[in-house]
Amino acid sequence: MTKTLKLKRGLDLRIEGAVAPDTPVEAVSPGAVAVCPGDFEGFLPKMEVREGDAVAQGQPLMHDKNHPDIKLCAPIAGTVEGVVRRERRKILRVVVKASAGSGSLHEPLAAGGAQQLRRAMQLSGLWAEMRQRPYDIVPDPDREPRDIFVTAFDSAPLALPLEMHPAVSQQRLDAAVAALSQLTSGHLYVCTRKDFSLNIASPARHYVVEGPHPSGNAGVQAANIAPVNKGETVWTLSLVTLCRIGQLILEGRRGFDTVVGLCGSEVKHPHAIATVDGADIAQLVGGQLKDDGAHLRIISGNVLTGMKVDADGYLHFPYRQITVIPEGDDVDEFMGWASLSPAKMSVSRSFPFSRFTRRFRPDARMLGGHRAMIMSETADRVMPMDIMPEYLLKAIIAGDIDRMEALGIYEVAPEDFALAEYVDPSKTEMQRLVREGLDYLRKEIE
Repeated sequence: MTKTLKLKRGLDLRIEGAVAPDTPVEAVSPGAVAVCPGDFEGFLPKMEVREGDAVAQGQPLMHDKNHPDIKLCAPIAGTVEGVVRRERRKILRVVVKASAGSGSLHEPLAAGGAQQLRRAMQLSGLWAEMRQRPYDIVPDPDREPRDIFVTAFDSAPLALPLEMHPAVSQQRLDAAVAALSQLTSGHLYVCTRKDFSLNIASPARHYVVEGPHPSGNAGVQAANIAPVNKGETVWTLSLVTLCRIGQLILEGRRGFDTVVGLCGSEVKHPHAIATVDGADIAQLVGGQLKDDGAHLRIISGNVLTGMKVDADGYLHFPYRQITVIPEGDDVDEFMGWASLSPAKMSVSRSFPFSRFTRRFRPDARMLGGHRAMIMSETADRVMPMDIMPEYLLKAIIAGDIDRMEALGIYEVAPEDFALAEYVDPSKTEMQRLVREGLDYLRKEIE
């Protein structure tokens, strides 16, 4: 039985540079890829390889210190070119340079019963692609989730449909739904848009979600279907990870192929690229950016939650798009942030010109300064969750655990505050504060 979830609060940002549905997909085989353990919150890396080692595709590069069976694996076959560290020897990334061969891990991963599936997911690196609420971290394998939530669409600005991903197929989806349902005593929820092309079979519970961004966030969906309370654990994952689990079950291996949207106002011809996880950004954007002399910001991900990367950086998990926008540090415009230009993007009705512009070309400027938090309830209007975001942020700043718990910190993640951070007139770094609050709570409670 399919149910409908209608969300009214939120906002879809109209930005230039979307990938047209009929645009051909370009294939790019990267010369190097990187695995960044920092993309997997809660994962404490310990290396299993050294610089100069030859690795096969799917071979573990590192494991979690607390749970050694949870691995991060090489997306391609090649040679470990470098292990990049920073202060206190924290691992930033492991770079694998592609070799002429195309070897892969020969030993198939058995994924039969529930325990076998758990172990296979951990050894293949798929376990690290899921998230646990509370804390928004890689799931603790010693806990059984109350429910599992799968989001089958991405509502972020300029995001590609997840159905374009090479891992997604009906057969893999069915196999993963049947198997993943064994890992919880509760329910497996799959949330899609109305035009979703695949069939969601039992025992999954199917919800059709209507509404603007952030309706595609798994945490937002969980908060409106079955909120997370203190003492409960919920897993969240995307359709891509779900179908990769299905591939693991059916074929005994997991895939690393992906489709990335190269989008944004500074891309000559926005299009999709077939590549692999962690691909080299330089190869993906080479020759594709406008040469108009403007300073550019390359973002691994979308404009709300993505990470700023250099041209010689790498694609970060879980993002499946590269957005390129003007940096804005070389702009000299009349009246600055107070300009009444119709090209300005604004969510306020007091700025009427923005409502008549079809697409905007935003840059990376803050357009204002930091100031005391204004209790304007602006965040409430774009956050479709039953929490009071401004009061929760104040409790996090104060380190008041009881207050944080009462205000719903167990069901939130930084990405749920990304849109609220964008519209906030106080320029509060909400995502950073929520991440710090979750880390502090986890340290104190556990």
